[in-house]
Amino acid sequence: MKILFVCTGNTCRSPMAEALLKAKLSTIEVRSAGIFAGEGEPMSKNTELVLREWEFSIDHKTSSVTAELLEWTDLVLTMTDRHKQTLAIQYPDYQDKYFTLKEYVLIDENQWQKLKELYSKFEEKRSSILSHTANLSDEEMEEKLMTDLKYEIKQIEEIENSIPDINIIDPFGGNLDAYRMTRDELDKYIELLAKRLNGTSA
Repeated sequence: MKILFVCTGNTCRSPMAEALLKAKLSTIEVRSAGIFAGEGEPMSKNTELVLREWEFSIDHKTSSVTAELLEWTDLVLTMTDRHKQTLAIQYPDYQDKYFTLKEYVLIDENQWQKLKELYSKFEEKRSSILSHTANLSDEEMEEKLMTDLKYEIKQIEEIENSIPDINIIDPFGGNLDAYRMTRDELDKYIELLAKRLNGTSA
């Protein structure tokens, strides 16, 4: 199993996640990268400090996401939904590998499937409405969409409201305590990830 953690600059969250998972599971290959990362830079000083507090170390140099890296990995775990969306736009051929870390370990697969189906139906119905009401003003169109799609919107909102926040806090620019909070948050979800990858219940 090969896992790639992705954040923005590959200096804080993704190298933390990489170090934490390597410490918990030695049987898989783990790397990290950033969507807007430079090449060959060190991790942030505070990231290094909070990892050393737990006696974790990682020989880290920043790297950016590439098609080669996405080809190499089996699973891409991003720190936020924005990272996932950016990857989907920039590298659409690997979309089946993209998840946020939190959604991968927290959200029931049936829930996601149901939400995808609802969005698909919503878009189909919306397109149909738009194609048959071209003569309406913008205000009338908006009102008709909200009325005709009321049921679909309610269903989507119900599922989305039951889904936890799927983003990991960004400590960049914060003090050491901010980095500790991110490390501790990551550790919680990396532990669940390790259990899932080991095939044991969380």
